[in-house]
Amino acid sequence: MIPTIEQCLSFLAEENCPNAVIEHCMAVELLAMKITLRITKDRKTLDLVSMGALLHDIGRSRTHGIEHAYLGADILRKRGLDEAIVRIVERHIGAGINPEEADILGLPPRNYMPETLAEKIVAHADNLITHDDRGPARWKVADAVARERGKGHEAQAVRIEKLHTELSELAAIDLDEI
Repeated sequence: MIPTIEQCLSFLAEENCPNAVIEHCMAVELLAMKITLRITKDRKTLDLVSMGALLHDIGRSRTHGIEHAYLGADILRKRGLDEAIVRIVERHIGAGINPEEADILGLPPRNYMPETLAEKIVAHADNLITHDDRGPARWKVADAVARERGKGHEAQAVRIEKLHTELSELAAIDLDEI
């Protein structure tokens, strides 16, 4: 099942996601769609990016920890959503988590590395949208990288830079300019 925008917003509300999370998901969806449209006009990819972005943080209805990605994926599997959307949710954390990192973090043994174009776009759009006192705000890639380095997450910082470069090349524009 590939839900509509209205269904995605209903799912978030039904799972009792805080309003700030829903606002963040909507901001990520807007940026993700801008990026996608620079790369492709493929309808399936556009739909997957839109729905995946809207639902990427549904697991924050359970926790704000890193576990929210796999918990969100489990919620959507139970709802019968298309596995391509489920994987976007499961793999959106940072620019991915490799198996060794997942083990250290105590995450279930799954693939947390974005592989498809839709997975990569949603993960990166999420890296570039933060939340401040006024609501969702846009960061440049240097801000997202600095945030990860400030937390001591060097591997994440490098993956974010690499993902930014890859998607910028596909879009034929530095994504900081979108």
